Amino acid sequence: MQINITGQQMDVTPALREYVETKFQRLERHFDQITNVHVILSIEKERHKAEATISVSRGELFANTEQESMYAAIDELMDKLDRQLKKHKEKMTDHHRSEGGLKSQSL
Repeated sequence: MQINITGQQMDVTPALREYVETKFQRLERHFDQITNVHVILSIEKERHKAEATISVSRGELFANTEQESMYAAIDELMDKLDRQLKKHKEKMTDHHRSEGGLKSQSL
């Protein structure tokens, strides 16, 4: 998984970069088919914004959030992406039974 972190109107400190990378490791435990991540962190007046685009197999996921502090914005962003990844993973699984259904059993 490749993580690109961009700061708009702010410098991305090493501590902030490490925080984002450790949070995305949690997402990779849930879903291992993440190929590319692009995170944009920005500050507008007193609002801290965080947005991310994740490239996964069969699609892309996007989430953004605004909070009072950058760390809170990143935490909320991870929660949103975690929910989206779980939903995407659920859509990818085949829920049809290949064997064991009532139609395939002989009576």
